[in-house]
Amino acid sequence: MKTPTLLLLASLATPLAAMAAVDFEKDIKPILENNCVRCHNPKGTEFEKGDTDLNLSTKETAFESKSTIVAGNAEKSKLYTTTVLPDDAKKLMPPRNKVTNALERLTKEETELVKTWINEGATWPDGLTLTARKKEVATAGSAAEMDLVTKIIAQINASAGPSDEKGMQAYNNTIPGSDISYDMVPIPGGKFKMGSPDNEPGHKPDESPVHDVQISPFWMEKCTVTWNEFELFMYPNEEKKARETKKLDPALNALTDAVTHPTQPYVEMSFGMGKDGYPAISMTQHAANKYCEWLSAKTGHFYRLPTEAEWEYAARAGTTTAYYWGDDASQIGDYCWYGKNSDFKYQKVGKKKPNPWGLYDMLGNVIQWTLDQYDPNFYAKSPAVDPWNKSTKPYPQVARGGSWDDDDVVKLRVANRRASDSSWKIQDPQLPKSVWYHTDAQFLGFRIVRPLKVPTPEEAYGYWNSGVEKDNPALSKAE
Repeated sequence: MKTPTLLLLASLATPLAAMAAVDFEKDIKPILENNCVRCHNPKGTEFEKGDTDLNLSTKETAFESKSTIVAGNAEKSKLYTTTVLPDDAKKLMPPRNKVTNALERLTKEETELVKTWINEGATWPDGLTLTARKKEVATAGSAAEMDLVTKIIAQINASAGPSDEKGMQAYNNTIPGSDISYDMVPIPGGKFKMGSPDNEPGHKPDESPVHDVQISPFWMEKCTVTWNEFELFMYPNEEKKARETKKLDPALNALTDAVTHPTQPYVEMSFGMGKDGYPAISMTQHAANKYCEWLSAKTGHFYRLPTEAEWEYAARAGTTTAYYWGDDASQIGDYCWYGKNSDFKYQKVGKKKPNPWGLYDMLGNVIQWTLDQYDPNFYAKSPAVDPWNKSTKPYPQVARGGSWDDDDVVKLRVANRRASDSSWKIQDPQLPKSVWYHTDAQFLGFRIVRPLKVPTPEEAYGYWNSGVEKDNPALSKAE
């Protein structure tokens, strides 16, 4: 039961809220979820053991102890005062055993936000429960990566590009330092219905509910990334030799060479299925992300993986049927390589009929990485504009499109979703498992997108660095 003092404090919080400059959900909620609720919740999480003596996951429990949050007085609130103690203080929060370097402390900006929020009345919206998040800890390495990303985005912004959707045209681009090129197709912005109705043959619960989504304009690669393209990134020493005759700007080489490249694979990655003109396969989402960063530095265009919503929007190409040619699955052989016509291996890209927007192999040949964490219930809570379910754990991630290895045609429906799993690298003999290769997923590839709007360096960093690329055995299976 709340004490009279707490009731008074709670009543004071309401009028102060009207003048508050700090937004709880935007400014305070992420700080608490990433730093406090990981420990201070009754059940614990996969990240930390729960602490039932102090539960910061709800408004009611957070205010139970009168000294934790004193609305209007941050200097008397332990939620603030314990975060600004010296590094060697016993009562430092986060605790000393969880703070191994200064970069893991709350930043001055974060502590000042907490201080201001408390002094403004510590407003906490009714009914809002906080969820523990795995903190993406800053390191010296990530600081260097952020510096690199900032330089890449500055280079991209320095080169002129179309300012609006009307200026978007299809283009072919040769990767600097090579003779390898790729094609990009403009995808107009618009609204579509994502998911599938219950009566669609093959429908699964994770494709519901059908919901309206607005997508901003972008370009998408006409075909999936081929070995010709990917091996330039995969084998940097060979790429350096090849570019010697091209006389590239040394500053450009410095940027691309600074991007983290894959380790050498322990097996031949095409598995004898062919390389010239064939889709690159078996890379992790992390490897695909870093390829996008490398290619962005190379070309002066910003590239990334598509979100799950962007992928489905582009695959549908204005259609609403199970497949982008209609509902008649018997036509699948005209548009797709799948289990019954692929000769038990992937095939060269761009050999089947494209979808209405000129994209090849959106269904079949290889399933394709998206940026999203797989959540079977995400559609019920999906944002209406440009949704992205950002990854917080290594499995499962979303791949889309069906593959040469799928006999069942319903797996090649536009709405079908596929969740990644640790079994995709089960034969990898390395411990820990490679962050670069899914050697058991010989059906897996990707294609790139280029949004019309160039992101900020902070946004680009988030696209290219998920922070969850290392396997966690406790989270290995798709949920």
